[in-house]
Amino acid sequence: MQYMNRSEGEYFYRPHEGHGLPHDPFKAIVAPRVIGWISTRDVNGRANLAPYSFFGAFASDPYVIGFSSEGEKDTLRNVRETGEFVWNLASQDLAGRMNVTSTPAPHGVDEFELAGLTAVPGHAVSAPHVGESPAALECRVLQAVQLRALNGSRIRNWLVLGQVVGVIIRKEFLRNGLFDTFLARPVLRAGYRGDYAAIGERLVMNVPR
Repeated sequence: MQYMNRSEGEYFYRPHEGHGLPHDPFKAIVAPRVIGWISTRDVNGRANLAPYSFFGAFASDPYVIGFSSEGEKDTLRNVRETGEFVWNLASQDLAGRMNVTSTPAPHGVDEFELAGLTAVPGHAVSAPHVGESPAALECRVLQAVQLRALNGSRIRNWLVLGQVVGVIIRKEFLRNGLFDTFLARPVLRAGYRGDYAAIGERLVMNVPR
């Protein structure tokens, strides 16, 4: 492995050669990230709930969100079979129970029950949402694509994109007609294994015109 400092204050490495550090810094650099707390239902009606570290919003007209699954998991199997999923906002109050749902439970185990959460039937989809969550987005799947590396080889990550067909907001998080993110207090993925972050101070900057 070869590492080079292009300047006295810079550390550089090529990912395919290894980072040479105690832990891979990639997930700590691309942080904090909203957690993809995804609920689904299989073809037999069994509920599933799991958090995903790679999650984001990609369009606003229509609303499009997505998450990436590292490997073939129950969530991926369910979205491919049913074409639906729900994203649930994981608040700081729900952080411990969200963490419980990351348990590698056997297929068919209901993580809602495991974590003591309320599975509320969907409005626009059949998958349930977390009743305790400040907000949830019901989605229909647009694409589920296995990602490829530069050399064309398939990697173990699947990107799932969904169009939002239903928005659920608990009324106590609406203030003067606006969803109050700071009141909802989303818990964010940050740093290394086990590292999470809380939403910080509000910073307001208007777009230059």
